[in-house]
Amino acid sequence: MNHPPPLFILGSPRSFTSIVCAVLGQHPQAYGTPELNLFVEDDVQELWARLSGRRQFMIHGILRMVAQLYGGEQDTLTIDMARRWLLRRLASSTAEVYQELCEKVAPLRIIDKSPVYPTSPRNLNRIHAAFPDAHYLHLVRHPRTQGESVMKLSGGMFAIMADSFDYETLPPTLDPQISWLSVQQNINRFLEHIPPEQQMRMRGEDFLKNLEQNLTACCQWLGLSVDPSAMEAMRHPEASPYAVEGPFGARLGNDINFLHSPKLRDTKVPNAFLDGPLPWRPDCRGLKQEVVELARSFGYQ
Repeated sequence: MNHPPPLFILGSPRSFTSIVCAVLGQHPQAYGTPELNLFVEDDVQELWARLSGRRQFMIHGILRMVAQLYGGEQDTLTIDMARRWLLRRLASSTAEVYQELCEKVAPLRIIDKSPVYPTSPRNLNRIHAAFPDAHYLHLVRHPRTQGESVMKLSGGMFAIMADSFDYETLPPTLDPQISWLSVQQNINRFLEHIPPEQQMRMRGEDFLKNLEQNLTACCQWLGLSVDPSAMEAMRHPEASPYAVEGPFGARLGNDINFLHSPKLRDTKVPNAFLDGPLPWRPDCRGLKQEVVELARSFGYQ
């Protein structure tokens, strides 16, 4: 392997993964990517077929990265070039394409935060098979505030796409805590088989509250420099070429709220509690006991 192993940030949507990835990705020894979503299939032909129709936005990230790396910019011409680049690799495995990208940015370390990866154990296993030395940052968020954030975005689109419904009610109730639980369980089971030195868990709220301390901890864990210039660079996620909307044909590649406001800001994350009715449930039910117990194991109250 002629490149450092990538860092995969694992977490549910709306769990600060975009900002944390962009911050770490601005380190002079790192390369923060848009959402690549490569490991949802074994080969590029399967990936191309799957990420079509209503899921076509999920291929925007890889198109933007290829355009930037091989075309030097992101516009309609380089996005078209990126499509041809990917189509020429239909017979390649997604792992081979990912390795090619890692070699292209070497000696920088790729930082990737594709939220779709932890939705399926098969996705995570593909990553491990391709990169047995990869590092994993498990980023968690309180299930109540994460759920509120999910439901505010496009009418709960992420929850709908994740089939996050409570089927114990008639009709089924759209409830983001269902997918929150599933994703955290998938990550926990996967990390049981990863050496301790290759994994770290952080609460997103704490990461942003004590930024310098947590950046230092992450950099030391990854073997990255903590000199003042590196620390200052990480305070400017808006400097990433992927921190704005992309051109026609590849507009997204990241959380739309992040693309509209990528700068670090002093946002106070409100305190949240595990008890009480959930605002998105018409029946006023609260968090399920399994969710409460797992959240408490992460240190939430």
